[in-house]
Amino acid sequence: MAPRTLRGRLPRVGRWSLRTRLVVSAVLLIAVVGSVIGVVTAVALHSYLQGGLDKRLEESVHRSFGPPPQRGRDDGPSLDFVALPGQPLDTVGALVDHGTISSGARNTDSSSRQPAGHLTALTGAQLAALRAVPRDGHPHTATLPGLGDYRVEAGARADATGAGAGDPAVVVGLPLHGVQDTVGTLVLVEASVTAAGLVAAGLTGTAMVSLALRPLRRVAATATRVSELPLHRGEVALDERVPAAEADGRTEVGQVGAALNRLLGHVADALAARQESETRVRRFVADAGHELRTPLAAIRGYAELTRRGDEEIGPATRHALRRVESEAERMTELVEDLLLLARLDAGRPLLPADTDLSALLVDAVSDAHAAGPGHRWRLELPPEPVRAHADRHRLHQVLANLLANARTHTPAGTTVTARLRRDGTRVRIEVEDDGPGIPEELRPRVFERFARGDASRSRAAGSTGLGLAIVRAVVGAHRGTVELAGGAGHTVFRVTLPTAPPP
Repeated sequence: MAPRTLRGRLPRVGRWSLRTRLVVSAVLLIAVVGSVIGVVTAVALHSYLQGGLDKRLEESVHRSFGPPPQRGRDDGPSLDFVALPGQPLDTVGALVDHGTISSGARNTDSSSRQPAGHLTALTGAQLAALRAVPRDGHPHTATLPGLGDYRVEAGARADATGAGAGDPAVVVGLPLHGVQDTVGTLVLVEASVTAAGLVAAGLTGTAMVSLALRPLRRVAATATRVSELPLHRGEVALDERVPAAEADGRTEVGQVGAALNRLLGHVADALAARQESETRVRRFVADAGHELRTPLAAIRGYAELTRRGDEEIGPATRHALRRVESEAERMTELVEDLLLLARLDAGRPLLPADTDLSALLVDAVSDAHAAGPGHRWRLELPPEPVRAHADRHRLHQVLANLLANARTHTPAGTTVTARLRRDGTRVRIEVEDDGPGIPEELRPRVFERFARGDASRSRAAGSTGLGLAIVRAVVGAHRGTVELAGGAGHTVFRVTLPTAPPP
């Protein structure tokens, strides 16, 4: 498996929770410490037991130098020493004849007083393994085929015929299986104890770390609740705080909690100042709108009266009066839009009633067709009328604004499609056009007040930049949503509204 594929399948440590990382780190540390202790203990015990075995091997070598059992004076070297009383079971021995191992035997019963009857001759492979052991008078480890590992030592026997002074005459070996079994048992016990300890440490560590991280989880829960508040709009009561028990500055978690409380306090002050500033601006806009209504109406009235009066006026004056009326009318629409937004911002209630959305959309498209005969208008309605609990006048304004937006910011010949469909307990209204589309840099702020695009969406037709902002405010007051979809050469405004009144 490729390393990249393997890395993809293994969990990333960075994605683990803090609790998991702490527990895993503690368990790994305990595992490393336990492994080191186990290895050192096993090595020390093996060295100790092997040292004791080497002492017994040396004694066995010296024992083989003693007087042999009863045999003739003319007999040559014998392997009787292998089964002398006191020699351990499975002791092996070999005779050296002129520097070469000639024969060997193994003791199969060390409890008998008749050693010759309890010797088993060594095989050729076993004798070959003994020949490979250095005969320097020091213990060595050798593996005898069929018998296992042995500690083997060569020694000089005084009665060996033909042997010179100091020439090795016998080779004695003691089995290592006792040492290996003891060390193996120790390793098994240590591994079992370590595994059980790791499991216990993991469970206990999980409980302890969970208990220790509980204050941090409470701080995180407070931060999560704050992050879910709509801090970007309207008046927000930021009452969330970390409990005092988790804001103790003497602990690290308490320092984080205290810092978060101070931060929330600053944010609450900033939100209160922002809300107060917005309230003053809205009050000013509402008051200014009310105050501007009367002089604007007077300007329009006097201009129209003068233009239609009996007095003779020149063409330039009539043109100027028509421009005064036109600009006064446009300013009146701007004031009305500002007043509507101010009322919606202040939470003024709508006047909802049972409304036929199909008929409402038909009327809006008819008005748009009359205002923009150069566009191609299409209407897609379900076979059955769609009704909803809504403010008819405000929804008509939403539809009129969306259709006017499509008419104003697309060239003649553009196809504008208005469709209505039911989606469970909600209805969906879409206004789609195949015009040049909305620039990417404008899309994130298209619903903001006074947002304007490039030349293709300019204010040449008298747009105030408040139409889509009114759409979002009215739809939001109906507990609905409005979104922009599509891309270059394709624009869709999608409005979703509930059909039933709020509980």
